Amino acid sequence: MAIIKPFKGLRPPKEYAKEVASRPYDVLNSEEARAEAGEKSLLHITRAEIDFPPGTDEHEEKVYQKAVSNFKLWQEKGWLKQDPKEYYYIYAQTMNGRTQYGLVAAAHVDDYFNGIIKKHELTRPDKEEDRMKHVLDTNANVEPVFFAYPAVKEIDEIVTNIVKTKTPEYDFVADDGFGHHFWVIDDENTIKRITELFATKVPYTYVADGHHRTAAAARVGKYHRERNPNHTGKEEYNYFMAVHFPDNQLQIIDYNRVVKDLNGLTPEQLLEKLNKNFVVKCEGPMAYRPQKLHEFSMYLEGKWYSMVAKPGTYDDNDPIGVLDVTILSNLVLDEILGIKDLRRDKRIDFVGGIRGLGELERRVNSGEMKVAFALYPVSMKQLIDIADTGNIMPPKTTWFEPKLRSGLVIHKLDD
Repeated sequence: MAIIKPFKGLRPPKEYAKEVASRPYDVLNSEEARAEAGEKSLLHITRAEIDFPPGTDEHEEKVYQKAVSNFKLWQEKGWLKQDPKEYYYIYAQTMNGRTQYGLVAAAHVDDYFNGIIKKHELTRPDKEEDRMKHVLDTNANVEPVFFAYPAVKEIDEIVTNIVKTKTPEYDFVADDGFGHHFWVIDDENTIKRITELFATKVPYTYVADGHHRTAAAARVGKYHRERNPNHTGKEEYNYFMAVHFPDNQLQIIDYNRVVKDLNGLTPEQLLEKLNKNFVVKCEGPMAYRPQKLHEFSMYLEGKWYSMVAKPGTYDDNDPIGVLDVTILSNLVLDEILGIKDLRRDKRIDFVGGIRGLGELERRVNSGEMKVAFALYPVSMKQLIDIADTGNIMPPKTTWFEPKLRSGLVIHKLDD
């Protein structure tokens, strides 16, 4: 069962929340972060290279040290202040009129190593090292990770009651149009009950978004344990910050692919080869979105095509074989276009569905890419099935939106 606990959140006073809160470090490049960061933005801590001349390597030691000094400065200036007691928090997000409610809590490092926290993606060692160093240097989980858990009726009722009866601590719409709402859970009995419910009703939690931050946080806990001769298991470094959402509130959106060339084929030859495993139909110049599992759409030379995988090309009884990313990767990207390694091949790029099908058209029409493929979104059930069976999804399979804003609350490791 899942171990969570409340923590003394470090967070902005109400009047600074919108200014401090930022998009996550990994959805922005340095140029975008530099353009987006205001004076109080957390990006000065999560992407401290923006305080140096353009072109500065984000992995230079001076950048990590700048993050540390900025973190201290934000606290000295009062842009971040620590709560006096350990609390849970509710963080809700609104997109397109739909709101999802998450519980901000400290998750236990042991749950990661023991498989209670389940993952569905591989991580890259270099990205783990980067986030681990950031956590070690700042001595804090500055950004949260995004977890899902099997919905529990009583937890839902507790959250609903608080949202209905308490005024939110923060309530604002960010520049991207997404709403962010935040409540403090300070009632001791409620805190105790939430802890009990997770310990008795939540067998597993699932990393939805933030695999590298989760892995880094767990490694930081292990690092401190190995260096503390008086380790008791109660220290704050045994925990890291996660926002836990009930699985029935989450939606995954599509994660699409664009390819630079046709591997020496003409468009006609590509269409001919696709007919082996797909029923291909030209849908015309208007953007066409896949309507169901095992249907794809392709944008090629100004036209959209629907592609329905033929029976026998997938295995609905296999957690990996049922995935449309598996079908596309094996039967199109590999077999026809010669792309063997999705993680390293420079001929392919990935486009989050939040950017829309128009972005696929733009990348192809510009001449940068030759063909684009849109996929039907993965379901939460598919994600959980894969994690539960110990499988790993192909790269760039899930895209969760809206992203968690960083800076609404921070977990320090020394309290």
